[in-house]
Amino acid sequence: MHDDDLLTPREAARLLRVSVPTLAWWARIGALKPALHTPGGHRRYRRADVLAFRESADREDPERERREQDAVRLYEQGWSIRQVADRFDCGYGAMRRILMRRTTLRGPNDRHRPY
Repeated sequence: MHDDDLLTPREAARLLRVSVPTLAWWARIGALKPALHTPGGHRRYRRADVLAFRESADREDPERERREQDAVRLYEQGWSIRQVADRFDCGYGAMRRILMRRTTLRGPNDRHRPY
């Protein structure tokens, strides 16, 4: 495979570990632009662009790091995932993934007990 290979949205999304709709959203807002559109209107992404985007996203973002730490702190204080997501204007699924990476999620019957 070469860096100038063209990828379908499904292939690009798989490399980035995101859903195809997330990739489409990024294309709409200009975060990751397709290299071209086929005659049928389908997006194609250059492999090198996708890999560069992934690398830049993997770099530390101090503001994002602070927000995620704040989200974990609220969750550990007993806030629900939905409440934390709403506080940070974030979708439930995205917040759940953030919290899963950073802490142990409570089960439906678990109650928060301060230490």
